[in-house]
Amino acid sequence: MTPVELSRTVLRAVRSAVVMGELKVAVPERAVVTVPGAGGSGEYATNIALQLARPAGQSARRVAEILSPYLLRADDGIRDVVVTGPGFLNFSLAGSGGLVSEVLRSGVRYGHVDQGTGQVVRLRAPQELRALVVMDSLARILRSQGVGVETGATGQQLHDHPGVVVRPVPAPSDPFVLGADAGRWALLYPAPHDRPRIGGEHLVQRESNPLFRVRYAHARTRALSSNAADLGFGAVAGDAIGMSGGPYGSYGSYGPVLAAVSDHPRVLAAAATHHDPSRLARHLVVVADAVMPVLPGVLPRGGEKPSATHRARLALVEAVGAVLAGGLSLLGIDAPDHL
Repeated sequence: MTPVELSRTVLRAVRSAVVMGELKVAVPERAVVTVPGAGGSGEYATNIALQLARPAGQSARRVAEILSPYLLRADDGIRDVVVTGPGFLNFSLAGSGGLVSEVLRSGVRYGHVDQGTGQVVRLRAPQELRALVVMDSLARILRSQGVGVETGATGQQLHDHPGVVVRPVPAPSDPFVLGADAGRWALLYPAPHDRPRIGGEHLVQRESNPLFRVRYAHARTRALSSNAADLGFGAVAGDAIGMSGGPYGSYGSYGPVLAAVSDHPRVLAAAATHHDPSRLARHLVVVADAVMPVLPGVLPRGGEKPSATHRARLALVEAVGAVLAGGLSLLGIDAPDHL
């Protein structure tokens, strides 16, 4: 279950409690779902009860207690709901297998919206290189979220509508002396209000280069799939991926990878809403940095035979590879299988 799906589940639970007369509030348009803070538990948490407490005329903790059974009945993907602090609702999910299966089914389109929303956004940009590259990537992201897009130059009227003007801080020099991929990354990775740096740091194959980390992590996931095939086994999504303990429950060091993958749809939606492709670029770095430490444990070692754990771990890293390749594609950047 992704944060976006969990947010919808929370709103359905609020709506059910209202229909049953246990809460007298207007159902909000959105519910914020995040990683639990200090004192929290599980994989995700929401402050919806604190948001509704005053209009409901009840304490936030009481609102959370009312919502808890509705949340447990609302979706099989929720294993447990715990109320902490003044009224935070904390969710433990049923397992990783469903998430990984979803990503592998969707491939590079994971996080995309299948049906059009009917919304059309008209983008305009000045004839300046960074503005045009940002507009191109933003158009790709918007289309991935089911939004229709029309593009044009500033001063050009699109269906008599002024449109959204894309005007990031211009690049100080031509970034494409670095090559197409590094040039686009140099323009898209900084926030639109930040001046991009155009230099050789985008070409070095070191950990200091975020683009290298993202593309290297993708290449490693592809290499592991090839190596597993040589050993005679393939990926099978399942829950037996982690080690006991750690801040993400039974998933241990694999928990941050699952959290980063599950957050991908929310990041795409936020990048579209805020017209900011840099949110996606920075998220890809988070995904890459989360998966790198666990890659050595994916394949069997020595005389060890492939097990359900190895197959589940391989499925997870293949899901990561799909997220990285799909995200880079929306930025207009290649995801090579070898570096």
